[in-house]
Amino acid sequence: MTADFPAYAPSDSLQGLLQRGRGLGHVRALQDPTAAAPFVYDCIRNEQRWDSQCDQRALYHARLVRDLELPLGPLLGQLAEDEEAMWRAASVLELLALAGSAEAREGLRSYVRDGEHWVHVVESIAGAWPTAWWEDLGDVARKRTVGEADRPWASEPWDLFGIDRDPQAVRAVRADTGRDRLDTDQLLALIAAPGTTKDDMVDALRALVPRGPQPGLIPLVPLLGTADGTRPLPPVRAAVRRLGVLAVPAARGWARDGREWLARLGEQVLAAHPGPEDLPALLGELAHQEESGEWCGPDDTARRLAHLGPLAAAAVPRLRRLVKRTPHTYERADYLEAIAAIDPGGAKDLYAECLRDCEARTRLLAIAAVRADAGVRQQVVALRDDPMEDPDVRAAAAERAEGFRLQPT
Repeated sequence: MTADFPAYAPSDSLQGLLQRGRGLGHVRALQDPTAAAPFVYDCIRNEQRWDSQCDQRALYHARLVRDLELPLGPLLGQLAEDEEAMWRAASVLELLALAGSAEAREGLRSYVRDGEHWVHVVESIAGAWPTAWWEDLGDVARKRTVGEADRPWASEPWDLFGIDRDPQAVRAVRADTGRDRLDTDQLLALIAAPGTTKDDMVDALRALVPRGPQPGLIPLVPLLGTADGTRPLPPVRAAVRRLGVLAVPAARGWARDGREWLARLGEQVLAAHPGPEDLPALLGELAHQEESGEWCGPDDTARRLAHLGPLAAAAVPRLRRLVKRTPHTYERADYLEAIAAIDPGGAKDLYAECLRDCEARTRLLAIAAVRADAGVRQQVVALRDDPMEDPDVRAAAAERAEGFRLQPT
């Protein structure tokens, strides 16, 4: 493994920038659309994400296709390829339809009529498009599901089409709805109750995690091991991570506990909140990760360094290089956040390009931190008004744009 992942072009080349989903790649592509076009199509045809479960690309690619005014023919043709390639093309076309492309919209509607993997496509467009764009496909769906042994799980479009779903899916939705009706205190009480089963604890934890840090959970953590006492229940680590520094005092006790899973959990919490004495080891760890190309892991090191603030100033050059070179784009926001915590001005020159980054978290950071000039104001307004954009990013852009309006000229 080299510092530049072998499947990627060099990180400072146009192709390498596009492969990594960097905003600078978008800027440079606009300067020479003819040179960029083959690289854009290649990124959509061939999987370029380091982690396909986390790294985002569809919106980045859709914006490139739109802004470079690239023909959609190659993407429509890609729908006939294997399922992975089809899905990458479909995800881009779905967004382009939202941006006003009638060709993209009809291309996916045609695929629902005739394509092999039409079920996933119709479920996806039903979640993204206005109902009027897909509700007339009900006759097609009813004909295509005749004789199918497997019933769909998603609610839409199947409920509107009058197609029965898998009974287990309906039961799961009802169970989830029941847990969601409980308030936080009721969920905590359920976990603490002596007769609560481990399965019910797991369900309650899953309902709690999306609600943010829950200090009331801290004294209950020692109860949250599996029945055989060998590991924590599945949602526990996520719930404890949400607690952040609030869990540190209790974690000191957990780390000394005789139960291995609880001691290990305590050690993980303490490791995530280091003291000054840990700085040399953390700097060495980050250096090793960068130089050996260990792209999965530096984000955790960066978060721990961020807790040390200005004491970790020596890490900033490496963190800046990671922002530019990592193929694991989901972690880019972690490096930017760490730089901001260590040296608030250490990334100010990167934020303008990050407005076009492939990752929503990175765009959110850039919207909040970028210095306003005419070009930045225009780009923030474009994010606010882009129908393809993530709703949270659009809302943040709208708030920042309003701030621009209120500023004296």
